[in-house]
Amino acid sequence: MDNDYIEMPSGIRMPKIIYGTAWKREQTAALVVKAVKHGFRGIDTACQPRHYFEPGVGQALKELETFGIFRNQLFLQTKYTPISGQDPNTIPYNPNAPLREQVMESFAVSKKNLATNFIDSLILHSPLDTHDKTMEVWRAMEEIVNHAGAKQLGISNCYDLLRMQQLYKDAEIKPAVLQNRFYKETNFDKNLRKWCAENKIVYQSFWTLTANPALLQNPIVNDIASSHHKTPAQVLFRYLTQTGVAPLTGTTSDTHMAEDLAIFSFELSATDVNKIHHLL
Repeated sequence: MDNDYIEMPSGIRMPKIIYGTAWKREQTAALVVKAVKHGFRGIDTACQPRHYFEPGVGQALKELETFGIFRNQLFLQTKYTPISGQDPNTIPYNPNAPLREQVMESFAVSKKNLATNFIDSLILHSPLDTHDKTMEVWRAMEEIVNHAGAKQLGISNCYDLLRMQQLYKDAEIKPAVLQNRFYKETNFDKNLRKWCAENKIVYQSFWTLTANPALLQNPIVNDIASSHHKTPAQVLFRYLTQTGVAPLTGTTSDTHMAEDLAIFSFELSATDVNKIHHLL
């Protein structure tokens, strides 16, 4: 349904809820197949063997074709992970190469792993230790977009508004996505989310449920959930999608997959949204 998608400046349609594949290891392929068969149309992965098994996503894409679900029906997002985020024993590119070459090698590995000619969304997994290095990587990612390898760019694990603003200012191809942990320790990125919304950057949240047990147990959230005959998790995800955030979910449960996708079957009132807003 159209209300399940965000129309991006690049022209692509990004699902409002995305299936995350971190920590799935050998279960990756089976879980991605299950998630897509349930109805997920967005998949997030990374060229980072430490936390992701990217070839498993590629295996799932191949298997899904037998069910009549093809690559062009899916939103596929992967990441270039700098050396600081890699296991030294499994770096998927030459760590001694210049940054541009690292990005290009990583992207080539991703395309091979995923058996695809293009990526919908290419993410820088985290800023580098200087702005100049971050921009060197970003320029390489822009080259990939300019050669039709990726349709949009984004960044993850960037919690500093000034750093984000500097990237935006200096980038020729502006970031379309910011993917961050959504939790109390960073004040739920309130200022960053506001700035992103003003600049048409979609904020993707991860650790949305895991990091927020207190929020899910809050009586206000539970009262709202009861009034809609939904779970507290569904209420939190619906709140986020109604306020412009695209959450990631990495659930392995059939029940939770179905519940996560069912968030578009109901709407929170302005009063409900305001109540949750004041809890953050």
